[in-house]
Amino acid sequence: MARSISQFFIFAGFALILSYVCFASPPPKVSTIHVKSGQSIQAAINTAQPGNWILVEAGTYHEQLTITSDEINLVGLGAILVPPSSPQTNTCSGLGGPNTEAGICVTGSDVELAPFVVEHRKIVSVGRTVKNVLITGFEVRGFSGENIAVVGAENVQVIGNKLVDGDQYGCLVVGSSNTQVEGNAVVSNTNLRFISVCVDNSPGIQVSSNHVSGYVIGLCVQTSGADIRNNDVVNSCTGAFVDPGVKGAKLTKNHISNANATCTAIPGVGISGITIYGASDTTVQYNLIEGLTAGGLPGQTAVAVAILDTATDPVLLASGNIVTKNILRNNDLDIFVFTNGTGNVIENNQCSTPEELCA
Repeated sequence: MARSISQFFIFAGFALILSYVCFASPPPKVSTIHVKSGQSIQAAINTAQPGNWILVEAGTYHEQLTITSDEINLVGLGAILVPPSSPQTNTCSGLGGPNTEAGICVTGSDVELAPFVVEHRKIVSVGRTVKNVLITGFEVRGFSGENIAVVGAENVQVIGNKLVDGDQYGCLVVGSSNTQVEGNAVVSNTNLRFISVCVDNSPGIQVSSNHVSGYVIGLCVQTSGADIRNNDVVNSCTGAFVDPGVKGAKLTKNHISNANATCTAIPGVGISGITIYGASDTTVQYNLIEGLTAGGLPGQTAVAVAILDTATDPVLLASGNIVTKNILRNNDLDIFVFTNGTGNVIENNQCSTPEELCA
């Protein structure tokens, strides 16, 4: 049963990607720009007007792309984007840490970023947001920072792409609103990389129907009210991590399974399905989390759902979180609660350990 469910999720995800590419065609009477193999995608972006569709034919393109104009629709028709021999500086340079670059950078104007401390640079201010951008049908491979980054934007859709071996992030959304990250395959083929999809400070964010594999953190939730649904996360360490101070995130109908065996050897990482860490009013519902195990190693336990207070000073309490109607099976521990927070509701879950928290 577990294998058939997992195969269904993976098949459905790739079918969704295919459907986006097939149907991402420009409406009638809309200007299109065609880019053929050997031509420059960035040159097409630079000449595009709002509402234009840029159709990129099959081929491998050694470029970094920067999108700063509104209503640009960038459609890959078998296009593969890989790092150029010499990086080009833009807003996303250094976003994921020193000397990192993004494959596709969707960015507003006059963006001010805080210095890098950990994970990624935070947004300080945006002079003008870039609006209504679509990226679909691309394969983006092997960039040192993010394969796709969205910074200081509104109403951006990252749909139906294949993001491979993004060293720090597959897709990172920072300081943007109403972003949709849907139907992408975000995978690391060689070794565990940092974070697959992360959404930070982006009201109206939806992350749905993505297939994730090979990352330390599959889904990083740093946005209050984020909607994380129908994703399939395998071969990773933590399926979804809800950050301290986040309020009202919703994680529903996700499938998290079969952690990477090397996770237990990474200091401070461990294995978990969904971790709520000093966050409040999170809804975790109708998820299937299965097959998470630390392999019987001494002092290590894989947990399907964990609710924890932060280990910081001051401590942020995990309060008002709701964990109901999930299926948790074949994990070392299905539910672990270690919090002084109040109002947490854990009921009607199909699980076995510990008995007092399982129906």
